[in-house]
Amino acid sequence: MKNFVYYRPGTADQAVGLLDAKWGSSELLAGGTDLHDLQKEYVAQPEKVISLSAIKELSGIKTGNEVTIGAGTTLAEIAEHPELRKLFPALTTAAGDIGGPQIRNMGTLGGNLCQRNRCWYFRDEQVVCLLKGGKKCYATDGENRYHAIFTQGHPCVIVNPSTLAPVLIALGATAEILGPQGKKRTLELAKFFFAPKTAEEREHILAPNELVLSVTIPKTALLMNASYEVRHKQSYDWPLVQAAVAGIADRNGSLHNVKIVLGHVAPTPHVADTAAKAMEGKAVSEETAAAAGKAAAEGARPLAQNGYKVKLIEVAVKRALLTAVGQKKYWEV
Repeated sequence: MKNFVYYRPGTADQAVGLLDAKWGSSELLAGGTDLHDLQKEYVAQPEKVISLSAIKELSGIKTGNEVTIGAGTTLAEIAEHPELRKLFPALTTAAGDIGGPQIRNMGTLGGNLCQRNRCWYFRDEQVVCLLKGGKKCYATDGENRYHAIFTQGHPCVIVNPSTLAPVLIALGATAEILGPQGKKRTLELAKFFFAPKTAEEREHILAPNELVLSVTIPKTALLMNASYEVRHKQSYDWPLVQAAVAGIADRNGSLHNVKIVLGHVAPTPHVADTAAKAMEGKAVSEETAAAAGKAAAEGARPLAQNGYKVKLIEVAVKRALLTAVGQKKYWEV
């Protein structure tokens, strides 16, 4: 690991003031579950590491007409929060499934949203891929069984690694972002993520000298929501496919304002508009949920080793919809 100078500011403004205007020379440290790995692998070699652990304004969950979660709030706190469990089971389920207990007690909301991708070529210090200044995405023709299947227009076929992102996008969340001179801006989470192509870009739209302060989720009456993941094993693993669904159910059980967002299948969280339209105005049943699942997989272009993800999308969307409306989870019997 390269030597660095460690800072521990007391406010978010002080932290932003320590950040440089270019990527790579300074890094924010939240729980450290991603940054320390990158440093040990010599993928990240910052000259300055700026800890956020002493900034109280970044932590906590506030409820009222809307719910605001500080970027420094741990995944364990989100997963265990009683009101969040009642309002947004999709979010608490997703947070509770991330990693193991150690990861959830260290990892943060902001860290989960801003983490780097998990492509093994990117993480290999010996491989100079597109995102490290090279001219080639090695996963395109290499080992790509965990990579993207929605690859249109993307020379780099990573998948976005955030498990909270699809859920928050489905719930219509926004992020408050702080930049230099105390300048703040609010951005829809649906517009927060980015498909990088070069070493000068990241998996999000933040500038090098900006940080996420909090995420806000609107409260909506009669909102049903759920998240369903397909993974190799139940603990300490990233999903192969994730489906997050949300919608408003009327008295007849029909859904309106449906949102279906897929995770771990594209360089950014993938909003499945076709699947949402397939469910609009309909009640959730085995048949309608299955049809939405098939619609969600439309447009996929698998690579040589990850065609299996197409079927997993169909299953994940179907089961997320059935879970959201409280139908019995027959697949767990």
